[in-house]
Amino acid sequence: VDCPPPFAHRRDLSEDFTMGKSAEIYLIRHSKAGERRVWNGQDVDRPLSKTGWKQSQAVARRLSKKNITALYASPYVRCMQTLEPLGQLAGLPVQPEQRLFEDEPFEPVLALINEVEDGSVLCSHGDIIPAVINALVRRGMEVETPPDWGKASVWVLRRKGDRITRGKVWPPPVLSAKSTKK
Repeated sequence: VDCPPPFAHRRDLSEDFTMGKSAEIYLIRHSKAGERRVWNGQDVDRPLSKTGWKQSQAVARRLSKKNITALYASPYVRCMQTLEPLGQLAGLPVQPEQRLFEDEPFEPVLALINEVEDGSVLCSHGDIIPAVINALVRRGMEVETPPDWGKASVWVLRRKGDRITRGKVWPPPVLSAKSTKK
């Protein structure tokens, strides 16, 4: 049995998050979408805004440097679209996953996190992600950064066996004023 050395929590753990073959799962909140109040169609069909597409491209560039193995998204258009740029860069299809749906229980997402292969990217909604992270904390996950629930934020979850042991969040990408006006 591997036991952590005394005071292991005090050492710099950042290199564990950058290893190419690490057991990491990425949980993304979908990028910015058009406003609900002005959208006339079904909410499931509401697409990304121009800013949302730019956020998705920035997230894709960052994640494409990782060992990405699979892409799973809530079937909502905005979640599927959030992963499309990464899918193009990684040569992977975006697979719809019902358990990532909005306004659903978080427990099936915990099961999904245990089922997916290392290097998987999951995209869901602003109600699901905080519920999942809080449940993981209750189960012993150490959070290494202040939480960020913003659109296009990425939670990097470190898995050992069947447990998520550590998590940190990358805040939403910062877009230049010029890039958000187009």
